Amino acid sequence: MKERNIVVCILLCLITCGIYTIYWMVVLNDDANYLAKKPGPSGGMVFLFSLITCGIYSIYWMYQMGVAVEMIHDQHGEPRGSAPVVYLLLSLFGLGIVAYALIQNELNKYGNHVQSF
Repeated sequence: MKERNIVVCILLCLITCGIYTIYWMVVLNDDANYLAKKPGPSGGMVFLFSLITCGIYSIYWMYQMGVAVEMIHDQHGEPRGSAPVVYLLLSLFGLGIVAYALIQNELNKYGNHVQSF
């Protein structure tokens, strides 16, 4: 798992007019599923479902990313928070990129504990 610089990711999303956001969604999904050790759709499928449903699936996906983050917290013996609700509300109010940054921050924090082969 690769640690990503959040500021660079946000800048790339802006510079590429959102194209990098698609890639970021895919890798966030795959990394979160890997760290949470939970089965789920691949990042490519998440993008496809979001495209087909005109973005409705991406709102559900945000909630599921919060669930995955809470599962990661549980695995490390940390208390649960309200990540699913926070990510969902940010997404509903048009601040999905902030939710992406928060998710990436959590993945960076816990991804350092995992060794890549």
